[in-house]
Amino acid sequence: MNDMDAYQRRHRILMVSDFFYPNFGGVESHIYYLSQCLLKLGHKVVVMTHAYGKRSGIRYLTGGLKVYYVPWRPFVMQNTLPTLYLTFPIIRTILVREKISVVHGHQAFSTLCHEALMHARTMGYKVVFTDHSLYGFADVGSIHMNKVLQFTLADIDQAICVSHTSKENTVLRSGIPSEKVFVIPNAVDTTMFRPSSNHLMCDEVVIVVISRLVYRKGADLLVEVIPKVCHLFPNVRFIIGGDGPKRVRLEEMREKFSLQDRVDMLGAVPHAKVRSVLISGHIFLNSSLTEAFCIAILEAASCGLLTVSTRVGGVPEVLPDDMVVLAEPTPDDMVQAIKRAIDMLPYIDPQMMHQRMKSFYSWHDVAKRTEIVYDRALLSSNKNLLERLPRYLSCGAWAGKIFCLVMIVNFLLWCLVEFCQPVGCIEEVPDMVFPHRQEELMHHSSEAQEKRRSAYDD
Repeated sequence: MNDMDAYQRRHRILMVSDFFYPNFGGVESHIYYLSQCLLKLGHKVVVMTHAYGKRSGIRYLTGGLKVYYVPWRPFVMQNTLPTLYLTFPIIRTILVREKISVVHGHQAFSTLCHEALMHARTMGYKVVFTDHSLYGFADVGSIHMNKVLQFTLADIDQAICVSHTSKENTVLRSGIPSEKVFVIPNAVDTTMFRPSSNHLMCDEVVIVVISRLVYRKGADLLVEVIPKVCHLFPNVRFIIGGDGPKRVRLEEMREKFSLQDRVDMLGAVPHAKVRSVLISGHIFLNSSLTEAFCIAILEAASCGLLTVSTRVGGVPEVLPDDMVVLAEPTPDDMVQAIKRAIDMLPYIDPQMMHQRMKSFYSWHDVAKRTEIVYDRALLSSNKNLLERLPRYLSCGAWAGKIFCLVMIVNFLLWCLVEFCQPVGCIEEVPDMVFPHRQEELMHHSSEAQEKRRSAYDD
């Protein structure tokens, strides 16, 4: 049984982010699929996020993935209200109850992520951060976010970025040493996103857009591109899935140019139905103005669609040149890219494209590489508060002093909480082994015993 325990609980990981199911997006999918693969590798994985509507408390998802929906409500853009210290007691309780060894925060924009990493470092836990987005350096919002990121990453053990462009951006914004940052791309579940068995052969060309209809995703660019493409190519039809504040502009464009029969507005598309929308098209159009990676491109390519995308951020790293047509984020260049893509369609084999995606991207590979990052984090040395404060002082003349004050108060709060509720008063949760996991562990244990017998015989 010792072999089974060692295999089952090599790392005890707490994934933390404001963005998780039932909300849908790239970060949510990344956390879910990564957690599932880490569970299959024998690690314990727990997710912590805020409450979504009536979904509050502890829930179990597929594969025995345990999720704490803490009773905080989203404040703006699915983020909780920043409180700095009010989340400390519940985060501490979860860390102790689940016997966590590594805290893994996701997304620079997540308030809960930053607070969890801060509290975990105060308590001496190993912390890892994954950055999923690109930010600028000039506007007020980016300046504020970069300073917060600098504070969080000042005392991080390891960091992960989803592309080389994202790594360069994160290092420049936060000042974290580049040797602490790993590049591990996203992946796609090719078993879910597969081409239709009946290849679409018709005179009509269908261009699919599935995206949040916001400025950052290039919704304003679509408003200018779609009428020009419809004017140049009478056989082209658009399917637009997604919702957001820019949906009104797209609907106004459709009315203005009388394109009701050529532009279908589906609204928000549930993740379970994304494939059915994708396989109804020939070309996938991504008009993002900034993008660290873009999982939507992987899902479309796995379904056999040729991609047309803006040449921004980490997008050029995602697919080989014969599977994507890149363009500058301008209407005229996007129209020319769509024209080139339409000319390429007769030479596209969706089944072959799907097979190539299976060889390119695998969540199991992502999990194995993330496992190495956790190993590196556990090898880093533990430092007390006085040894860590100089890292925060280096964040700026005034900001550094403020960051040090925040961490000192956090340390004193920890001492107070430890006095009021000693660790011994928190009941630890027994590790659960689900039936399908029990079979995997028994199989692994049998293999381990066979190896020992072979070594003994030799």
